[in-house]
Amino acid sequence: MLDLGDTIAAIATAVAPEQGSIAIVRLSGGDSVKIAHTIFHAPGKQIWESHRILYGYIQNATGQTIDEALLLLMLAPRSYTREDVVEFHCHGGMMTVQKVLNLCIQNGARLARPGEFTLRAVLNGRLDLTQAEAIADLIGAKSSASADNALAGLQGKLSQYIQKLRHQCLDLLAELEARIDFDEDLVPLNYDHIQKQIFLLLEQVHQLLATAERGELLRRGIKVAIVGRPNVGKSSLLNAWSQTERAIVTDLPGTTRDVVDAYLVVQGIPVEILDTAGIRSTDDPVEQIGIDRSRQAIQKADIILWVVDALTGWTKEDERLYQELEASKVIAIVNKIDLTAELPQISQIKTPIIYTSALNHTGIDQLESVLIEQVSQGKVQQTNVTYTINQRQQTALLQVQQALQNMQTTITQKLPIDFWTIDLRTAIQALGSITGEEITESVLDRIFSKFCIGK
Repeated sequence: MLDLGDTIAAIATAVAPEQGSIAIVRLSGGDSVKIAHTIFHAPGKQIWESHRILYGYIQNATGQTIDEALLLLMLAPRSYTREDVVEFHCHGGMMTVQKVLNLCIQNGARLARPGEFTLRAVLNGRLDLTQAEAIADLIGAKSSASADNALAGLQGKLSQYIQKLRHQCLDLLAELEARIDFDEDLVPLNYDHIQKQIFLLLEQVHQLLATAERGELLRRGIKVAIVGRPNVGKSSLLNAWSQTERAIVTDLPGTTRDVVDAYLVVQGIPVEILDTAGIRSTDDPVEQIGIDRSRQAIQKADIILWVVDALTGWTKEDERLYQELEASKVIAIVNKIDLTAELPQISQIKTPIIYTSALNHTGIDQLESVLIEQVSQGKVQQTNVTYTINQRQQTALLQVQQALQNMQTTITQKLPIDFWTIDLRTAIQALGSITGEEITESVLDRIFSKFCIGK
């Protein structure tokens, strides 16, 4: 059950041993200032007022100093949650910040639930639901493009678009309901005009839906497995692509015994690359464990880079192993083209084929272009909007699209206006669920349970 009457506390920064010089404990609620006065001693004549930083000491009930810290006071409504908010900026580390949090709880606060600070910001009108979700995306951004996309959502660009759509639907609903009650006093209804309005609404919905695929890629990224027989240049390809020496490279087959990963960004999309152990029959139990893990990586990968040696070409072993793969996920890489003047032609497969030299960094640009095209399967459409929608928003917009299409059908079938308004109300409700104007407590719980506790 949602409760805004108490004061919540949480550690608002990542805390790890010997990591980070500053840690923040955050309070929000009516007793925040009272708790701060109880545990924080500000020497001298420092003024306790909103948006002022105080210097002092955090002390327990016996007067023992827990930490030397700064206190930031933000009084309602000029705060993140529109409640009184206090932040203790402590020294980083695990023990001290935990002691400060425990002091807050001992003096009347309770531990915040995941995302509860942002939930309060939504319920108090500080943010709408799209902006709250954008905060989570911004925190978890894996690339500059994904951060920019989240920031656009936080600035309310998606919210403004959704609200504009909803207001257009509400205006149309008001006009239709007026027809139901006062049709005899109004000019005849222009059916073509109504149809045109619905068509324009559907166009706008379609434009938003077109951003869903790219939004998913920006948030989740792509997992790519580099797979093939031993000694075909998989590790060399990983190093060349990531411009690191992440993987050990030797002329000995079976050097890679475990999955090695690297991270990079391709056309704004986060990519996790997995260099797998060469797949072959072996009696070496350690190598076999690596091969088993390679097969697991293949199952989890969005794209499989199947690497073939340009010197040996397509072998029977390649053919056998290729049959185990899901062809739609495969991009064939013919590597080591710097070692031969005659490139092997692979006619046995219909997947894209890229010719590379890890030594000379040849073919990497083409690999990246084909990779993005393959993973999106042509679904990532270019639009003139600077933001994208997430899966929850996509589901709601699909409901809007269906409702408006149903409305078109009822008009075509010349059903009474009452039937038109049913579908229009469904569209309005679905649009309201995106921004939080029409939302249930269970949906809020599901959304904010994915947040970290201090946000």
